[in-house]
Amino acid sequence: MERRCMDCGEPVVGRADKKFCDDACRANYNNRRNSEESGYLRKVNNILKRNRRILAKLSPEGGRKVKWQALIDEGFNFNYITDMNEPTEACQYRFCYEYGYLLLDADEVLLVRRKG
Repeated sequence: MERRCMDCGEPVVGRADKKFCDDACRANYNNRRNSEESGYLRKVNNILKRNRRILAKLSPEGGRKVKWQALIDEGFNFNYITDMNEPTEACQYRFCYEYGYLLLDADEVLLVRRKG
């Protein structure tokens, strides 16, 4: 039985366990196979990095109150965080890496920064 390349379908010549005709076909096959997962991870990580940049821009040292609309105007996505800290039941800090926020009353957000 003739072996065929898993990418292009051309006949494979060489070792009995060889699956691809050359390195280009092997790389192409693996890139295509991993692209869906990699694309999703890349999208989520880009959103998290953008959120972090926005928090850092609005309050580099933390401790500043802003309107939540200011975050939205910058492109902040409240659906993506890296961590959550709940020191009390009434208080829930949400973080994008070392920068975070606490939702307050009156449409305000307290921006914070973790030390260390």
